[in-house]
Amino acid sequence: MANIHATAVVEDGAQIASTAEIGPFCWISSQAKIGENVRLLARVTVYGDTTIGDGTVVFPGACLGTGPQDHGNEFVAGAKVIIGKNNVIRENVTIHAGTPKEQQTTIVGDDCMFMVNSHVAHDCVVGNHVIMTNNAVIGGHVRVGDGAILGGNCAVHQFCRIGRKAMIGGLAGVDRDVIPFGIVTGERGKLRGLNRIGMMRGGMDEATVKSVTRAFMYIFKGKEDTFEVRLEKAKEKFADNELVLEQIDFIADGLAGRRKVMTAE
Repeated sequence: MANIHATAVVEDGAQIASTAEIGPFCWISSQAKIGENVRLLARVTVYGDTTIGDGTVVFPGACLGTGPQDHGNEFVAGAKVIIGKNNVIRENVTIHAGTPKEQQTTIVGDDCMFMVNSHVAHDCVVGNHVIMTNNAVIGGHVRVGDGAILGGNCAVHQFCRIGRKAMIGGLAGVDRDVIPFGIVTGERGKLRGLNRIGMMRGGMDEATVKSVTRAFMYIFKGKEDTFEVRLEKAKEKFADNELVLEQIDFIADGLAGRRKVMTAE
């Protein structure tokens, strides 16, 4: 039997693993699915059709699965939140359910950390090993790649994409897509360079990182041709570097979808 505190409210129908721990004054909906070794420490609200993966720990005041802050879609049947395994969700974090505009689902991967007061809006997809620092917030439909770090009090505009292992500085406002491995800082966020330390910590050798840096300088700082032409030429110049091709594909996908990709200044 799961360890459920006497003051917790668990609606009939909730699926709670036998090794889960539900602390004082939690409220669990009838559609909730709580995995093995999940710990809801106290005063956690799990609303609607919300899945919490094995090993995730949720701290007091967190509210998971409530309706989106999207006018007219606050209470839509079928809206979901799916949270992966081994996440740490700190005090007062909010993760909202999806809307009919997409798949009605907000998704969080594995091994993420959401620090105090961070917010994941409706229809977002957050990858694995993502860190959202205190008060970091992402708007609806945002995509965050694996290993990205969002600094304290930063804000990401709806529909933006944050590439894999990108780093967003504290207090930055992000209103355009950020390439994989990019570093963004400033009140109105600007692309400053590459997250070289993060790349090397991720196991990338120095030669590969230097090649990515050369490609970055060519694509974003080059003076010859237009940005689009340099992007196309970079496919041939750096064809042997998968990380550069990942960046190029990311940018090309954004341009094809009429997205604005953040460029270096």
